[in-house]
Amino acid sequence: MSERTTAQDARGDGAELLKGLLAVLDLEPQGLDEHGQDVFVGASQRQPHGRVFGGQVLGQTLVAAGRTVEPGRDVHSMHGYFLRAGDSNEPITFAVERLRDGRSFSARRVHAIQFGKPILSMIASFQDEAPGLDHQDSMPDVPGPDELPTTAQLLGHIDHPVARYWSQERPMDLRHVQPPVYWEADPERVARNAVWMRTPAAMPDDPVLHRAVLGYASDYTLLESVLRRHGVTWATRGLKAASLDHAMWWHRPVRVDEWLLYVQASPSASGARGLGIGRIFSQDGRLVASVAQEGMLRVPEELLG
Repeated sequence: MSERTTAQDARGDGAELLKGLLAVLDLEPQGLDEHGQDVFVGASQRQPHGRVFGGQVLGQTLVAAGRTVEPGRDVHSMHGYFLRAGDSNEPITFAVERLRDGRSFSARRVHAIQFGKPILSMIASFQDEAPGLDHQDSMPDVPGPDELPTTAQLLGHIDHPVARYWSQERPMDLRHVQPPVYWEADPERVARNAVWMRTPAAMPDDPVLHRAVLGYASDYTLLESVLRRHGVTWATRGLKAASLDHAMWWHRPVRVDEWLLYVQASPSASGARGLGIGRIFSQDGRLVASVAQEGMLRVPEELLG
């Protein structure tokens, strides 16, 4: 039995979990609206707290934008703002404005809308493949994913809806290099962490989907580097966390059904906001993407000393 199969057995049917994510990303085209924008509609993943997962909306906006760009012109950057909490029980409408189509670049603006108001506003840029200068940071030396416990092994025994969701229903296999901060603080108090991740089953050979799923997964753990620095956990009573914005750059081709190392750090936290910076490497050491996100992080007053 393969290591992937063993991990899937511990957390449920990985192929079914991935099938559910791909169904959410398979948006329904609705034609053009009165402004000439391309319109799509998508469903949401079930969430224990009823709010739409930000990474899901990021992935869906990337799919919506990508479906209005000619094949072979892949997304290389996106900048988005989370404007309102979304309701995971309601569909989301995506309106795509075609800002520009040049000889080698295209630009798109996407609004994700619920109840007539935007919950996310995003601009993405797409580019044809081209030769050019090439350098990158080196991947850090860390334990490999097969040496680390799965989320199911860490949380599967806890009878709580959030723990069950994290351990059994997430469509990504996540393995923390440092001890995770689900319920126990990091005694080192360092503003950095790293996570191995991949889908639990093979993906279709579609670059749009691979980049969209990477955008989806990039929202999972980036703010943990802020929490670690201050001895806060996801279970800290009174913690209120929300993503405010998200920027991402894709540097090289990527497959999300192969192991990726997500290296994260926080250079600053202030004003009830924390900044996370991430670099994503393939297992053979290629830097495939970079990420930046600022989040709102409110904690009880007694923790601010």
